[in-house]
Amino acid sequence: MADALATCDMPTVIEGVRAARGWSQGELAQALTYSQSWVSRVVNGQQSLTVSQVHDLARRLEIPLHLLRFGGTGDGPDTGATEAPGAPGCTREPNEVGTRTPGAGAREEPAASGRNPVRRRDPARPVTGGAATVPGRPSGGQEVHHGINETTAPALRSITGGQRRMDATSPARHLLPSAVAHVHLAEQMLGNARGTVFHTELSAAASEASGFAAWLSADLGDMGSARMHYRTAVVRARQAGMRLLDVYMLGSLASFEIDVAEDPELGLGLVQEAEHVLGPSAHPTARAWLACIGALAHAGLGDRVSAARAIRRAEREADSPDNAQPPWPWVFSFDRAKVAGYRALVGVRLRSPHDARAAFAEAVAPAPRNVKQSALLKVELASAHAEAGDVDEAFRLAQEALTTGVRFDSERVVGRVRSFRRRYRGPRAHCVEDLDGRLSSLVTGIPISG
Repeated sequence: MADALATCDMPTVIEGVRAARGWSQGELAQALTYSQSWVSRVVNGQQSLTVSQVHDLARRLEIPLHLLRFGGTGDGPDTGATEAPGAPGCTREPNEVGTRTPGAGAREEPAASGRNPVRRRDPARPVTGGAATVPGRPSGGQEVHHGINETTAPALRSITGGQRRMDATSPARHLLPSAVAHVHLAEQMLGNARGTVFHTELSAAASEASGFAAWLSADLGDMGSARMHYRTAVVRARQAGMRLLDVYMLGSLASFEIDVAEDPELGLGLVQEAEHVLGPSAHPTARAWLACIGALAHAGLGDRVSAARAIRRAEREADSPDNAQPPWPWVFSFDRAKVAGYRALVGVRLRSPHDARAAFAEAVAPAPRNVKQSALLKVELASAHAEAGDVDEAFRLAQEALTTGVRFDSERVVGRVRSFRRRYRGPRAHCVEDLDGRLSSLVTGIPISG
């Protein structure tokens, strides 16, 4: 450990602290507030670190900064070396911080590895001089790569977060142009970050931006654009090496194919791929959510047994004592009430109205903050009431959903109401004629006569 501190061999330092404290690598990542995949790359010497990242990791692991010497010998600064900010007497060598050296002497990283060539040296060999440089940062301390630095990814993610919050109260057609422009910006920043330590975080930010653009496109009925953005979101999540983000985007694409594109077979294939990526020991929230999407796919294929099995699996995961705090990118834990909501949707698709209505009643969680999501649920509940013969209540709910769809120009909601009306084969009551009149008015643009 003393040698590792003296040469700023951060992989050895971090692994030593982990072993001394008896942590798993997941617990280490949690303590550092970085993703487990990123920590794994650092420990394995595959992820270079900036000076500021070294300082941050040292602070989180409670390692006194004066013990870390960026290539120094432990007796003071080497001749010609510059002092690291915030760590008097800590010298920095003229290459990346925190990467292991497989052999002695300097060498060039082969171009076939996909990395930029980086000079490496034996950690025991003293530095003879030169100012410090880290990826994306010249010796003068000014950022290169068109302004990419540690604030770029958080800034992009903050913009996506703000757009998501506006989705609850704004029509998708108002948000989509800025969301698509934001996707282009994120992709540009990602390209500029190639070869820097910021590439991973920017891949994740680009994934989130594309995922939101996909959601808006689906809301407007633009299936081709929605599918394109979802696939980009999956690719970027995979490039980021963040398993849960990868699963989240795959599951979102699966949900789109099942619920919007009405292709449960394709959706089920995507769910199975996501389950393979997720693995058996993942967080219960992720497993419960994915099981519910799988249940919808099975229900769409008419497989009652598999749908019921998936719902029971989701309930077990939701009841797990480890399900209290959801992992990013999930915001809320996936509890029993949310599983009940999916059980209700399964009941609608399997034409089991009484089961569906009972499940809707069990889903006692607060109404969604997003009114468009609430409208979609009303249409599903309307279908359950219609199947049970409660026509007046079914069409009342459909009318409320249609009002929301028109107000927010949501083709997804309006289309769902149209689909509900096409499936209805019951008596032609006044409430049915009223809905037909409104749907006709939307097509012709002619107001309903008084």
